[in-house]
Amino acid sequence: MKTSDKQTVLAATTVTDPRWAAVQARDTRADGSFFYSVKTTGVYCRPSCVARPARPENVAFHATAAEAERAGFRPCKRCKPDQPSLAEQHAALVTTACRAIAQAETTPTLEQLARPTGLSPFHFHRVFKAVTGVTPKQYATAHRSRRVRNELERGASVTAAIFDAGYNASSRFYETANQVLGMTPSSYRAGGADSEIRFAIGECSLGAILVAQSERGVCAILLGDDPDALARELQDRFPKARLIGGDRDYEQLVAQVVGFVEAPAIGLDLPLDVRGTAFQQRVWQALREIPAGSTASYSEIARRIGSPTATRAVAQACASNLLAVAIPCHRVVRNDGDLSGYRWGVQRKRALLDREAQA
Repeated sequence: MKTSDKQTVLAATTVTDPRWAAVQARDTRADGSFFYSVKTTGVYCRPSCVARPARPENVAFHATAAEAERAGFRPCKRCKPDQPSLAEQHAALVTTACRAIAQAETTPTLEQLARPTGLSPFHFHRVFKAVTGVTPKQYATAHRSRRVRNELERGASVTAAIFDAGYNASSRFYETANQVLGMTPSSYRAGGADSEIRFAIGECSLGAILVAQSERGVCAILLGDDPDALARELQDRFPKARLIGGDRDYEQLVAQVVGFVEAPAIGLDLPLDVRGTAFQQRVWQALREIPAGSTASYSEIARRIGSPTATRAVAQACASNLLAVAIPCHRVVRNDGDLSGYRWGVQRKRALLDREAQA
């Protein structure tokens, strides 16, 4: 085979490899998943290396840095593939900061968190948000809220739970208690014993549907095959709440939700009781902004909320959504447009999208 023909074959092999696209895009998300070497320079690099692009016929791919070195290549001095990547370094810094927040009696300031990292407070703030999807303050607030919930569930007094969680004053917690717990702290401590949740179960073309409403608004829209299983799921969330079967007036609300499921074009304008972390709230709000008949990928949602590296966390937030159709997590698809997991089944997801596309 002529040298030119051999180079053409090598180039074609490289270009058709999906890893080549990541190298051309200098995709930091591919760092760590593979390395590439350049035979004309004798070095190997990360996919995100900013060095001048190599010709494809000179490129070979390696699963690990050790494999590239065994093949006789040395690490690039620009991207330093034999050292932790910048993303890994940032992840380690943020992990340490999260541990500091968890162990501190009172919430550390931004300056206190940034000081050990060697980064400016502004730069640290950006790195923290890029890695976790939330700001340091939002993370600290969510951590304190979780500590309050844990203490209340253990039977601690409301006052003790609030101060043990790091709140300097109970008034600061009470300002957000309803959003964090969905009810007063004393009610949460009692397992929701003082709260009332009305619910009714109906039927739609997608199977059984349960609609539950607290004093704040609709708190659950669940889909499934077994009505009893839906009722048990609601009961498991608030084991001591007063679950009240809906009367005729309430069943009209269920009919409104069913009508929306069957004909998305009519819209759904109901007060919602949305409970979740700061990050989940941002994701769910972004989902509600996706127009009916349209879809968005998990990575697109991550970019829209300003956390482009939090694709997996976006998927987890979608999976935690309890308000089917009202918060349209069925409109989120994989990057290639295919349907992925859906809390209530991929077949229901496909059916909802088909209806919206025809509306």
